[in-house]
Amino acid sequence: MDSSVLLNIDNNTKRRFITSTELDRISYLPENLIDSILEKLPIQDAVRTNVLSKKWEYKWTTMSSLVFDKYFSEKFAKNGVFGRNGFIRITNQVFNFFKGPILKLHLHIPNMALDSFQEVDQWILSLSRDGVIRELVLTNSNQRYQLPRYFFHCLELRMLELENCTFKPPHDFQGFLYLKDLVLKDIEFGANLHGTIINLPQLNVLKLCACTNVYNFKINSTNLVMLVVRNCPDATLLQLLHCKCLSAVGIVFQKPIQGVERINLASLLSNMPCLWGFVIDGYFLGFSIEEKIPKWLPHPANSLKHLSLQNFKFGDLFQLQGILCILRNSPNLERLDVDNEGLRNVYLDVKPAITYLEASDCLDQTLNRLKTINMMHVERSRALLLFIKLLLDHSPTLENISIRPNATADAFEKYNFAKDVTRFPRASSKAELHYLYSDCMHICCGFSFVMFCMLWNLTNVIHKIGKLVIEKF
Repeated sequence: MDSSVLLNIDNNTKRRFITSTELDRISYLPENLIDSILEKLPIQDAVRTNVLSKKWEYKWTTMSSLVFDKYFSEKFAKNGVFGRNGFIRITNQVFNFFKGPILKLHLHIPNMALDSFQEVDQWILSLSRDGVIRELVLTNSNQRYQLPRYFFHCLELRMLELENCTFKPPHDFQGFLYLKDLVLKDIEFGANLHGTIINLPQLNVLKLCACTNVYNFKINSTNLVMLVVRNCPDATLLQLLHCKCLSAVGIVFQKPIQGVERINLASLLSNMPCLWGFVIDGYFLGFSIEEKIPKWLPHPANSLKHLSLQNFKFGDLFQLQGILCILRNSPNLERLDVDNEGLRNVYLDVKPAITYLEASDCLDQTLNRLKTINMMHVERSRALLLFIKLLLDHSPTLENISIRPNATADAFEKYNFAKDVTRFPRASSKAELHYLYSDCMHICCGFSFVMFCMLWNLTNVIHKIGKLVIEKF
């Protein structure tokens, strides 16, 4: 029997013939299904589909998506740069075989002995000539890569992520008119961008992390929904905080900022009427407050529902007054997060802060919507305990308060922390304390204790906030 197979079913009582066509179903899959399968495979596996059947031969060369991720690049970087199976040679071969227009490219440049980026420039040049690239992720573990002039010809970009590059567009560059998501990590902006304002009219999400010379990055964007600025000491992009569509904002300086004009906290919150999620650190809070902080703002932050504090000093009177001002003027706040991981211990005169917290009118507002409080990596102190007591006393709808002490605290200190908190009266009869006493056990001092372990940093906090905000839009 040529190419047919006999199949027995129903205890050999029935027999039928299956043709080779039925057996070779993989060759007769719809084109769109084959494309979908190929784009979900790592590039090396997509190339291997050549052997599946005649119809799959070189099918991968027409994909619209190419992903040379960190796993791929580091695997071939072990074989050298231009060796038989070296990173540059293998990547060049893929690009040379490729026939279709590339709509999506993820490229990781590994750490290796690379004298120049000539080949990378050629790959970028081919993208700019096609003029159809929509999504580009370029991460670099090598020496800093200066983006070539023709990179700025990729005008159809919708999503762009760059890491460890020099960003210096030509003086006649007008902008990426369709770009919606922009993520820049460890980017050095050219010392002289000729004062050109880069137009990004469709931009919804902007994230900057550890970038330098940010003051040279002058952009025009009025549709920004999410803004994240982390560890950018000269980030004059804070002018973008006046965008009326902003709903998710994260500003973390990680160190004191000097030589930049201060921001007025009252006008800051008044200029963001749609603010839904706000992530800040103590340095930004200190940067944005004046010598005298008003109790009441001209316009309350009615939209604010999620507030996250990073590295907040409860014994610093200015920071304390700033956060209480935000709490007092956020009538619809539902969630408060505090994460002090990495907070450096510095000497502070905490007496003014303690005196302020002990005053009967220091908050002077009921937090009617606050349901969840999470405090991570916090150190037991008089100021912190008074702050927690204040929250419990002013939150009648509170459901959960979760506390994870600093890892450096000993068992006795952690026990006393839990004992102190459980003694505080609370306005909500439903409030439960989730206290992580150690990595594997809890203590019980009057509340219902539940295992809780949550490590949030700025990136995933603001990502979650931004995802919810964008879905809402």
